[in-house]
Amino acid sequence: MRQSKWFLHPILIFVSSVVAVALSLTLYIYWYVEVRAGLANLTEKAHLGSDQVLTAQTWMVILVLSVLVGIILMGIFIIFVYNQKTFQLYRLQRNFIDNFTHELKTPVTSLKLYLETFKAYTLPREDQLKYIGYMVQDVDRLTHNINRILDLARIESKTYGGRFVRKDLVGTIERFAEKNRHLFDGCEVRIGNPSGQPFFYPINITLFEILLMNLFTNAFKYNESAVPRLAITFQSKGRKLLIRFEDNGIGLAKSEFRKVFKKFYQIGRAENMTAKGTGLGLYLVEGIARFHKGKVTAQSRGSGKGAVFSLVLPLKPFKTRKKEEIHERP
Repeated sequence: MRQSKWFLHPILIFVSSVVAVALSLTLYIYWYVEVRAGLANLTEKAHLGSDQVLTAQTWMVILVLSVLVGIILMGIFIIFVYNQKTFQLYRLQRNFIDNFTHELKTPVTSLKLYLETFKAYTLPREDQLKYIGYMVQDVDRLTHNINRILDLARIESKTYGGRFVRKDLVGTIERFAEKNRHLFDGCEVRIGNPSGQPFFYPINITLFEILLMNLFTNAFKYNESAVPRLAITFQSKGRKLLIRFEDNGIGLAKSEFRKVFKKFYQIGRAENMTAKGTGLGLYLVEGIARFHKGKVTAQSRGSGKGAVFSLVLPLKPFKTRKKEEIHERP
């Protein structure tokens, strides 16, 4: 994108507009007061009543003008803020396109290399199986990225299908961790439920697993520890269920607690980290949490001290249409 000329910068235009409006108001008030004083002297010399010449009250007019100018300034400020947010979104989208292109190009290049190897050489069966395994991993990576985009579109348009099934969340997360253990080899996952009681809640299984996958991936992807760890605990607080996902990763700055859930936003990574992403993982997590009438928050004690992502759900299940909800038998 070409650099805009300095005198067309939105901030400079905004400041100039505010100064111009404020100066115009000041000059107008000064002029009005001077004219008012001149008319008052004229009426006094002509022995006329002030109501015969000046029907309007000076300060009332000034007040009305001030209100109108204030509305104008507010409008300018809103336009300025909108412009800045639009520019920021454009920049994030560009970063997303660059990163997502990398996420697609890398496995495609790898697949092409393996296929050309198969075409050019006759490989032993052992080597064939090894390369085929690599190719399957690349295909899985492509499928994961494509599905993430499709899921994002469905969630944002609120057209995501599927039924709500009343599940025990403790058991659901335990089964998810066991089923996907091979994806997080060398990582440690601990699931704790101090109360020992099950927590049943209606969930869309597919979406809830997407939420879990993103939280697990985020905990291990942004992690420089020798043994990445993720501790999941269940806490009942009043009428709310708090599921905490605490990792020993790179942590978050306080200024990023809310930003990490924005679309295309990516957590700042250490220089020696090579992990890439699309900036959609935690945005999807927040969207899925809202889809289940819950919310998700982020906390951290600082850089290098890990992060805690908390999923908060109402213990009293939200209402769903009867035909969409299935109750799981204990």
